[in-house]
Amino acid sequence: MAAVMSATAPTRSPEQVTDEITAPDSPWVTIVWNDPVNLMSYVTWVFQKLLGHPKPRAEKLMLDVHRRGRATVSVGTREAMEADVAKLQGAGLWATLAQDR
Repeated sequence: MAAVMSATAPTRSPEQVTDEITAPDSPWVTIVWNDPVNLMSYVTWVFQKLLGHPKPRAEKLMLDVHRRGRATVSVGTREAMEADVAKLQGAGLWATLAQDR
């Protein structure tokens, strides 16, 4: 007689299940990339008007884009960052989103 082996799915401890349920989604970020088209004053204005950054913060972010080639301009849920990317792209900026790890 041949032995019958049954395969069972691996089990997870209650701690693993709880971590998966209560762990918040990793935040998402909106990144603006440098481009050769937009003026620095326009980028600053867009950050103020579309993202609500105060002028000093908008200027710092604009300088990061200009000098470093990119800046993270907003952080939040994926849906909120998708909306920010759409607004910024609509204003002519090169913007993308990424999951912050």
